[in-house]
Amino acid sequence: MQNRTELFVNATSPKSFSMIIKVCVVIPLFCIFLCCIAVMLQIFASHRQFLDTSRYVLFAHMLINDTLQILSSVLLFLCVMGQVKFPLLFCVPLLFVSTGTFQNTTLILAAMSLERYVAIFYPLHRPAYWHSDRIWIIILPLWLISFTFPIIEFFIGKHNPTVDVLSSNMLCKATIINSSKSQGMYRFAVNVLFFAVVGVIILFTYMRILLETRKLRQDRASVSKAMHTVLLHGFQLLLCMLAFTHPISETLTVLNTNWLAEDIAFFNYFCFILMPRFLSPLIYGFRDQSLRKHIGKRS
Repeated sequence: MQNRTELFVNATSPKSFSMIIKVCVVIPLFCIFLCCIAVMLQIFASHRQFLDTSRYVLFAHMLINDTLQILSSVLLFLCVMGQVKFPLLFCVPLLFVSTGTFQNTTLILAAMSLERYVAIFYPLHRPAYWHSDRIWIIILPLWLISFTFPIIEFFIGKHNPTVDVLSSNMLCKATIINSSKSQGMYRFAVNVLFFAVVGVIILFTYMRILLETRKLRQDRASVSKAMHTVLLHGFQLLLCMLAFTHPISETLTVLNTNWLAEDIAFFNYFCFILMPRFLSPLIYGFRDQSLRKHIGKRS
């Protein structure tokens, strides 16, 4: 009887209750996100007009990419919450997917901005690889580039020779796999490079389209729409960059609250990593009039 009482007390301890609350917050939002993404992808697949438009093909790839990113991120979150340990062989690919898709989002945003630039400045003589049937020529290198950097980061680190990739169980966290100083500097440099390049591309396309809007007297509506689309890509990039505010937000939370370390980590994960990833594709998808019209018919 006493053992049962102790088990009940442990199960209902503040720490266990906090973990249950965190899981109950993340999982429903994750399910809602998956439902929205599934609806949009089903609309893309069932209507030829979307498959024949480069902009929508790129957006569909962004949806797939962000779904993989959030799925891997949530799986890692649940494993850490439940203190689930498994071999390095299964942990490393999961971390590769999480990191690679995180970086790939920024590259897809740059490609979508460039697609709007090409559509405005070369409407009749668009390069062949920007056509919907050949857009894979642009998409494939984005995926390859995004996943090359995490692989390089993994191999430049010093790994414990006593750790067996098949039998040594451990918590699957990036800080455990990529913990050396050289890896940290490399990761910081790569992230800065990615966001700087993409930021310059978005700023360049926005300014060029803005100048073109002032020149043109005809079809100003379509040019203005393209300008607003590129501006939205800039906002999506800012949402992605919220992940880099983690050290600042963590320091401010520690100074102004008495929260536990795991609660602070969850707050930063939810507000600055998970929520921006939820909002970014949904804002863009529901803003599009054609896509919103088809979504309205299904609701």
